Amino acid sequence: MTQLLENIEIETAPNPEVAIIWLHGLGADGNDFVPIVRELDLAGLPGIRFVFPHARTMPVTINGGYVMRAWYDIVVTDLTRREDETGLRASQREVEALIAREKARGIPASRIILAGFSQGCAMTLQTGLRHPEKLAGMLCLSGYLPLASVAGAERNEASLQTPVFMAHGRQDPVVPFLRAEQSRDALQALGYQVEWHEYQMQHSLCMEEVQDISGWIRKVIA
Repeated sequence: MTQLLENIEIETAPNPEVAIIWLHGLGADGNDFVPIVRELDLAGLPGIRFVFPHARTMPVTINGGYVMRAWYDIVVTDLTRREDETGLRASQREVEALIAREKARGIPASRIILAGFSQGCAMTLQTGLRHPEKLAGMLCLSGYLPLASVAGAERNEASLQTPVFMAHGRQDPVVPFLRAEQSRDALQALGYQVEWHEYQMQHSLCMEEVQDISGWIRKVIA
């Protein structure tokens, strides 16, 4: 059995009833989004266990083969050409193992949110669309739909019931805004309910976005 990814856990109350598994971007690690816990408005909500895993390290082609934390390799700047399908599927199994652990600890799939930024967003969609149960939600920030050509054939029918939050910066130089719009349109064409948000920002988060995320989390776990 594969060893679980190292991760940071923060619980907002004892015996949490909800889990949010939050996946970082390329070259970062689980610490990257730890500060979001304090920034989100979670007052009055049931206890939440935030899980911030660290992706494994690998050489990343686009960065000259430099070894860093990554969910999959990126070969060219056009993110959807020459995709690292092997890496995507390997990390999907890692994320599934984290979901399985939350279920083993008593949190049902319907109370688990998958969240991710950039590469982590791609992994949220890669895993969430194929997961055989309805999740509480997929929180997709500044990313895109990977392996889009097979997403329709591989998605699990149960995942159509999982609400999707997508947010993107109009000036994003890393994952172009058009790529995010195409991903949103592809998800909607497959039948997903996508709540779409766009902001005047680059490849980052902004305060308005954090407020919108808070509202969406309240909605999906109410």
